[in-house]
Parts: sequence; structure tokens; C-alpha cells
Amino acid sequence: MTAQDGAFPRAEVVVDLAAVRHNVGLLAERANRSGARTMVVVKADGYGHGAVRVARAAVAAGATWIGVCHLEEALALRRAGVTARVLSWLHVPDEDFAPAIAADVDLSVSSLRALAAVLAAARSVGRRVRLHLKADTGLSRNGCPPEHWPELVAAAAAAQAAGEAEVVAVWSHLASADEPGDPSVDQQARRFAAAYETARAAGLRPMRHLANSAALLTRPDLHFDLVRAGVAAYGLNPVPWAGDVDLRPAMTFRARVAYVKRVPAGEAVSYGGTWVAPRDTTLALVPAGYADGVPRALSGRMEVWLAGRRRPVVGRVCMDQVMVDCGDDVVVEGEEAVLFGPGDRGEPTAQEWADAVGTIHYEIVTGMARPRVVRTTKNDTADTADAGGRADTDGGQGNGRLTPSGVGS
Repeated sequence: MTAQDGAFPRAEVVVDLAAVRHNVGLLAERANRSGARTMVVVKADGYGHGAVRVARAAVAAGATWIGVCHLEEALALRRAGVTARVLSWLHVPDEDFAPAIAADVDLSVSSLRALAAVLAAARSVGRRVRLHLKADTGLSRNGCPPEHWPELVAAAAAAQAAGEAEVVAVWSHLASADEPGDPSVDQQARRFAAAYETARAAGLRPMRHLANSAALLTRPDLHFDLVRAGVAAYGLNPVPWAGDVDLRPAMTFRARVAYVKRVPAGEAVSYGGTWVAPRDTTLALVPAGYADGVPRALSGRMEVWLAGRRRPVVGRVCMDQVMVDCGDDVVVEGEEAVLFGPGDRGEPTAQEWADAVGTIHYEIVTGMARPRVVRTTKNDTADTADAGGRADTDGGQGNGRLTPSGVGS
């Protein structure tokens, strides 16, 4: 069964890969105007959208790099046949880097300890490791602090001279590029320039990458050689204050109405009786709750798109279900209820959910990787074979069912 079939599971996330390709094409065009290439970040299973399929769609749309957080994420892409350059950047001290080096994965290092571990692994597999040296320019998270940067650069330069490593890039990450006019962005840019000059002075000629989605959209002066498109690739705008940039949200969360019933005026609904029917009304039970990604904090503050219009969810969000007030309208069991989507029909969006509960849309979509929510892709066309040398093998019209883990079944 595909996303186009009439029936669909109890609760389902549908990922539109045509939207991903549109977004990546738009972002890559902006980067190209600055002379930069584009990395699409697919960590956390592609922000909940499916890392492998998003990576293939991204490469088909113009990305030349893929970014991940963990080594296993990188190796999963390689096992799936993704051959684009892949960078992995967050590692614990005792990780085995050898399989990633053997799979031609670029690795980020931020300390002499990490560099030594990576070089030892490179020697064990007899391959030169491709390094990205990460400088802490003000986020105070992962990244080499300024006082240790010269020694890290010197050690990496020595490893390159010895033929053990290739220093591919110097990079860093912005803390507040999504805040309009935040002075920390320019401060970090100055610190990044200084870190890069230290590398140059050591005889290295690495490329530079600093811009995340927000800086990609608002700071072309910081595009340098490579930009890292994260949430924007999935159609979620990190800088709504900068205006409409024609991003298309790729994720829709929907469920099938499980039960329809009439309740009389005065009847309490859901736990605690926080909502009482003011009139005789029809309730539709939608079988998706906080175990399926619906924040309980949305109780009394959310709507769904059902039977042609928005309708309020009444009473508390339960672990497995919500109740929708349909008034006197006819609603059919098995009918589609859209909890959030692109907003094209007027349905709620992930941004609305985030605003309502005081978080960011990143958290909403990434949190949709749930055991009971089936993930399905649509518009997974054959041109995505460009990323891995083969087309998807799910059958149908190139639209494949995914298991909750994101691996094609």
C-alpha cells in the first residue's frame, strides 16, 4: 500500500519527497549563487522523515554532501548505497572509527584526543582519513576552544604531511543565526575567520563551512565553500521573519477516524472532564495520542482537518486518542483526519503545534519517529537512484512503505 491508496494505517506520517527535492533545489540554487556547494543534514533519521530516502532525494536535487551526527547514521547511508560525500561529527571517546574510514566517511574532530583516535583507526585500515576540524566560535558546545586550536591545527597538519589524513575543511556552527540582527553571528564570523587563518598559516588549504539553514537564507556572505541545509530542506522555515522563501513542508501526520458517536449536552469528555458538551454533538475519535507524537500540552488548544474543515479537539489528549467535536456534521468512521501538514488545505501545521506548546518545529517533526506511527513516502521517483546508483525497490509508482525505523521494508 502506498500513500496514494484509499486506505491507510491507523496513524501515519506521509513524507512527500517531491517537497524535499523542491526545497533542496531552491536552497542549492541560493548556495550556487555564492559559489558554495550544499550539504543536506539527515541526522535523527532525516529529522523524522527517513534519512536514506531524504539523502537520495537531496542528491537528486543538487546536494553534493550529506551530513549526520553519529557514525552509525553515516554507515547506514553507505549500506543503503548512498555514495555522496558524508560527514559525521559527534562521537564518543571509545568509538570504532575504522568502519567509517573504510566506508569513506569524512570525520569531524575537535580535540587532540579525538584526532589521535581517528588517526589510529586510519592506520588500522590502511587508509587516509578525511578530516573536518571544528572550531568553537561561540556556541560553547562541540568544537575546539580557541586556546587549543593552534595545537589541533598543527597536529592535523603533521598528519596530513605524513600521509595519514587529508584536512578537508575548517568548520563551526552558529548559535543564533535564526534571531534577526543578533550580534553573535558577526562575532562568530570573526572568530571563524581567525581560526581559518590559523589553518592557512599552518600550510593547510581547507574549505570552510559555517552556514546553517538560517544563515543560508539570510547571510550569503557566510556561505563560503559549503552550506549545511538542515530543517529548511524539510520545508520548515527557520527564519519566518525574513519572509516567504517558498519552502514546502514535507511531512503530513494523519490518522483514520476509529469511532463516531453522539453525546448529549452536559456530558464530560476525556480525562478529568475538562470539557463538557455545550449541546448535543457528534464526536469523532481519532486514534493518535501522546504516545504517537501528539503533545499532551495541546489539550484544548488543537484542531484537526476532518471532513472538509478544521475542527476542535476537545478534552485532554490521551495516550492513544483524541476526541474531535464535529457538531451536527456527518463524519464517517475510517475517514482521514489530518493532525498537521503543509497547510495547503487549511490544515494545522507543525509550526502551529510548536507555537502552541512553546517549542520549535524541529522538535515536532523529529518526534514523529514513533513505534506505532507508520511512515510512508510519496513521489519517491526513480531519479533518486543518482545518490546510490540504484532506484528504490519498493514497487508501485516509486512510493514505498517504510517501517517505523525508516528502513525500506
